[in-house]
Amino acid sequence: MASADAHDLHRRVGEWYRANARDLRDPYAILVSEFMLQQTQASRAAPAFEAFLRTFPTLQALADAEPGAVIRAWAGMGYNQRAVRLHRLARTVAREHGGELPRSVDELRRLPGVGPYTAAAVACFAFGANVPVADTNIYRVLSRVLYGVDAPSRAVVDRRVAELTPDTDSPSTPQEWHQGLMDLGASVCAAAKPRCMLCPLREVCLAADALQDGARLALAEASIPYAPKQGRYEGSTRYYRGKTACLQARRFPWRRCGSG
Repeated sequence: MASADAHDLHRRVGEWYRANARDLRDPYAILVSEFMLQQTQASRAAPAFEAFLRTFPTLQALADAEPGAVIRAWAGMGYNQRAVRLHRLARTVAREHGGELPRSVDELRRLPGVGPYTAAAVACFAFGANVPVADTNIYRVLSRVLYGVDAPSRAVVDRRVAELTPDTDSPSTPQEWHQGLMDLGASVCAAAKPRCMLCPLREVCLAADALQDGARLALAEASIPYAPKQGRYEGSTRYYRGKTACLQARRFPWRRCGSG
């Protein structure tokens, strides 16, 4: 199995993403989903996300709302301080940024309730910023492609995530690369039963041969970098982005990958 250089990996993932994905880069919806993912598991967040966007379809609508209405719309999610911070953020953006979310990580970090990961995720997925985003699905895909079924530590994969962030000469944008890896991990390179024959990276993946040979659960699990299990309310948060993407696709059906 031949290994791939960064340019080839970027090309394969970028081509797959452009052919298979919708452009879901609504900054406000991405922001809401990231806030919900901070401390709530997927099954609790999915219906709340859709209901919240129906109640407050735009950032300005959220900014104009009364605090009590925002907290009521957050009901059932727990950790209501997130709703308070999200509301403060909306009012800050409306007042200081003309209602438009800032694009840079540094500016996003200055907003209420936005930490390093949320800032990077919004900057990358909403605005295509050239920043590394460490996600469970991304970890799994890169671990298998680069290291086979014997997964290295998360720290090792973390370094590779940063090293492989596309530059201006790459055949995929940072948004295409990170979102493409995330989508591959959610829909093709699954944790237990990877569908290697559908993967654009199978020809260069060091785990593909072993995983296709019966796709044995033990091998699949061995090829996932170890991470401590999350608590009850932190659940499978990165899996939820797939659910969020489906909801956003229904919300913005006219927008395709590559559109403005």
